[in-house]
Amino acid sequence: MNQLDQLKAFTTVVADTGNFKQMAQFAPRDATTNPSLILKAVQQPDYAPLLTDTVAAHRGKPLDQIVDEVLVRFGLEILKVVPGRVSTEVDARLSFDTAATIARAHRLIALYEDAGISRERVLIKIAATWEGIQAAHALEQEGIHCNLTLLFSFCQAVACGEAGVRLISPFVGRIYDWYKKQAGAAWDEAAMAGANDPGVKSVTQIFNYYKKFGIDTEVMGASFRNVGQIVALAGCDLLTISPDLLAKLQADDTPMTRALDATAAQALPLHAVIYNEASFRYALNEDAMATEKLAEGIRLFAVDAAKLDALIQGA
Repeated sequence: MNQLDQLKAFTTVVADTGNFKQMAQFAPRDATTNPSLILKAVQQPDYAPLLTDTVAAHRGKPLDQIVDEVLVRFGLEILKVVPGRVSTEVDARLSFDTAATIARAHRLIALYEDAGISRERVLIKIAATWEGIQAAHALEQEGIHCNLTLLFSFCQAVACGEAGVRLISPFVGRIYDWYKKQAGAAWDEAAMAGANDPGVKSVTQIFNYYKKFGIDTEVMGASFRNVGQIVALAGCDLLTISPDLLAKLQADDTPMTRALDATAAQALPLHAVIYNEASFRYALNEDAMATEKLAEGIRLFAVDAAKLDALIQGA
């Protein structure tokens, strides 16, 4: 049995791509998108007509509305391939505006529902800023489920759990990138692999905390740099994986065992933590990696959102 099939016995596998034509071969349950992935997809000949057709159908509407139409159009195509859910992202430029994030989420859900898709099949993807977490809290109370992304720190995860968020996406690879860059020539790849990988350690800590205290929020490891990171998180609720790494898992028959265990986590000697806005901001500030990677992630998504705007305006 290949590693992808073995992984599916422990963990829900999610495709991390906007390339829905490539997705079916890996039979993921869910799929996640973001502005960068959609931007990449619409520049390919296979997907360019989706953009031009959607823009033509909604010409004359405000730009932000057309962008949402394009995002949802991709989501609808993805939902023809996956049996589960698609994550569709709110514009990263709204990451510090709770009210605007809620309004954009309402519009995305309305577009899906108008197309006959139940809100249960959609996760609204929001950056895990304090403002984003508060928006998600309000949306979850309306039955609009959220995927909190750009999550790099324990305090972000705890706040999301308190907010009743449906799912979080802690970023394994970007945490790994930061620590590797900081270490420079002193970085020892072999010593920092597997369970010792700083990104893997972060997700493991969050997973164990949630399971210990019965927090229902689903943990979905994201942003992988290598197969070893994935294998070290087998047993996590979900893992969202790029097509190239899905292909590597599919081509490898090496035996895989469960690395994360919800039952074992319940026996761990952990202490519950609660954050208010002030203590959350201070804890995030104390974590240089998380502070830097959250800010950088929002900036990068915002750049790609602006590029998507420009493509749509030129279509």
